[in-house]
Amino acid sequence: MNCEECGKRPATLHLTKIVNGEKTEYHICEQCAKEADVFGGFSNFSINNLLSGLLNFDPMLKKEGAGAKDSQANQKPFRCETCGLTYAQFSKSGKFGCSDCYKFLGDRLDPLLRRIHGNIQHLGKVPERTGGQLKIRKELDQLKEALRKYVVSEEFEKAAEIRDRIRALEQRIAQS
Repeated sequence: MNCEECGKRPATLHLTKIVNGEKTEYHICEQCAKEADVFGGFSNFSINNLLSGLLNFDPMLKKEGAGAKDSQANQKPFRCETCGLTYAQFSKSGKFGCSDCYKFLGDRLDPLLRRIHGNIQHLGKVPERTGGQLKIRKELDQLKEALRKYVVSEEFEKAAEIRDRIRALEQRIAQS
């Protein structure tokens, strides 16, 4: 589809305007949109700018208050030791430089991930064909942690029950 304004370039911007229940559609190219100032001063809008705005949230600065700038000036910036990416660079691009970036920038990313996703651990769906095994392994991990707590608190009867449940689950995994 060509631009409705110039008729020369392909329409890359499709606007739908609804006024008093009347729907009007416009299909124009990027150049005509800039010339007509369709965005009303927001012509530099991009998804990267949106993500950068989300990433600018730095709880470390909020908590430290007024002296935060002084204390940060004396500290080295958070930087990935492998690729050299800083948190400031990450917040502008929204992209990691290498696979080690999360390890070095993780402390600053956890509050961001918690704010966006509600948690810092993935709790999504599990494929059905592997779901049984994964559920058993997760239950095993939880039981092992409970066993450790019972042993530390010297509740050996409960620990023995948990131990037996762990053995039963491990046998189920071995038979699968």
